[in-house]
Amino acid sequence: MQQIRTNQQETDSVTPISYAYITRENGVRGGNAILAGTRIGVHDVISLLQNGETIDSVVAQSFPGLTKAQVYECLAYYEDHREEIDLLVARQMSSGEAL
Repeated sequence: MQQIRTNQQETDSVTPISYAYITRENGVRGGNAILAGTRIGVHDVISLLQNGETIDSVVAQSFPGLTKAQVYECLAYYEDHREEIDLLVARQMSSGEAL
């Protein structure tokens, strides 16, 4: 599994941030951050949460194969990469792309 790190974080801190559940794969969801072993983009999860879903509803109804830990890690990734994810959510919403 590929660990995601940002250049900014690598220069700002001694220990780069890595994510246990998040990866990138060439040819999967445009190479954007996804939950490992799925085709679910971090931006898919964040979009649902921004549109009123709860963590419980995301794991129970929207993506029943996910765990709360994976959703919380999406939130952590979002906090570290807000601009990237906001752009992907906006593109998804403007194109009407289904989750």
